[in-house]
Amino acid sequence: MSTPSSDLEPTHDWSAAAFATRAIHAGQDPDPATGAVVTPIYQVSTYKQDGVGGLRGGYEYSRSGNPTRTALEEALAAVEGGARGYAFSSGLAAEDTLLRAVLRPGDHVVVPNDAYGGTYRLVAKVFGPWGIAHTPVDLTDLDAVLAAIEPGRTKVVWVETPTNPLLGVSDIAAIAAMCRAAGVLLVVDNTFATPYLQQPLALGADVVVHSTTKYIGGHSDVVGGALVVGDGAQLPIGLVGPTGTTSLADAVGFHQNSSGAVAGPFDAWLTLRGLKTLAVRMDRHCANAAAVAAFLEAHPKVTQVIYPGLASHPSHEVAARQMSGFGGMVSFRTGDAETAVAMCGRTRVFTLAESLGGVESLIEHPARMTHGSVAGTALEVPDDLVRVSVGIEGIADLIADLEQALA
Repeated sequence: MSTPSSDLEPTHDWSAAAFATRAIHAGQDPDPATGAVVTPIYQVSTYKQDGVGGLRGGYEYSRSGNPTRTALEEALAAVEGGARGYAFSSGLAAEDTLLRAVLRPGDHVVVPNDAYGGTYRLVAKVFGPWGIAHTPVDLTDLDAVLAAIEPGRTKVVWVETPTNPLLGVSDIAAIAAMCRAAGVLLVVDNTFATPYLQQPLALGADVVVHSTTKYIGGHSDVVGGALVVGDGAQLPIGLVGPTGTTSLADAVGFHQNSSGAVAGPFDAWLTLRGLKTLAVRMDRHCANAAAVAAFLEAHPKVTQVIYPGLASHPSHEVAARQMSGFGGMVSFRTGDAETAVAMCGRTRVFTLAESLGGVESLIEHPARMTHGSVAGTALEVPDDLVRVSVGIEGIADLIADLEQALA
């Protein structure tokens, strides 16, 4: 929903501006009533109508639309290069809404074999009993992806790149070509890379999903999710949406309003505030993560370091081609679970906690924490794996902390 009104100043077209400029200005024109340069928090549930059906700016009830959320949704669409953005109360709420919009009982989904545990739980445990089948696949193996697509039955290929927590990198453009040929929807979870480092829609994806809790929010103080739909994206072949069209944006918008798991105005405002500094934060995240990865790779007690920026990463060349930076996430293995768990408990600058993408550095043991829900499945992660979200602190302090924890 735009912010329309004949009384407002014309909205500037920011599409040709640099990323950082779009993140700060798109959807965020100064308030026409006061000139406030920051979008207000419209903490309101309902709106006065000028006669029955006479809506000011199209707003009637804040589940259906709220000006603060509108600003965030327009900004998200601008930074991802998409046609429409939708903000939700969490990343999983965004995923759930999307899957309900594009799937029907009997359909099939291809998912990463190292997907985020919450995504896998949603697909397997919530949509599975609803009649949705899924196949976990190594999405770095293009032949395996092609073999997993069942003509006429597969409706979605779900790509996470980089993946969580094994940081696998998939070739988005190559998978997009397969999906187009098969009439399958390509969804890309861009949470780890962020729109600053990677533009999946430009590479052929139909829709991008985010946990905005992570890098976009960036300060570990808000939970949220987002979908950004590409220009002209359509529902899977043969499906007509609840609005009577095949438009993916129409279907997502209908389901967002019908299901109601929308971002509240204060959460939208916090996320919008985080988005403004995404570019400068990601530059520091990337620089710090590269230094941490190099330190760990040289450490005798670390058996493997997984970071797309290292030449040792199996998909380093793909990452270098489709990303402008390698991100702030680093995973590594210690050789045994006891060492991994003990190390996680000894850090002082790195905080032992779930989640990621905030300004502070975090460390966790995925097998017992974020990915405990996939134990015993095809997505089970190694028990000696440690995942770090490298923050924007001084790099010397971060390396010294890891060194003493490994000692």
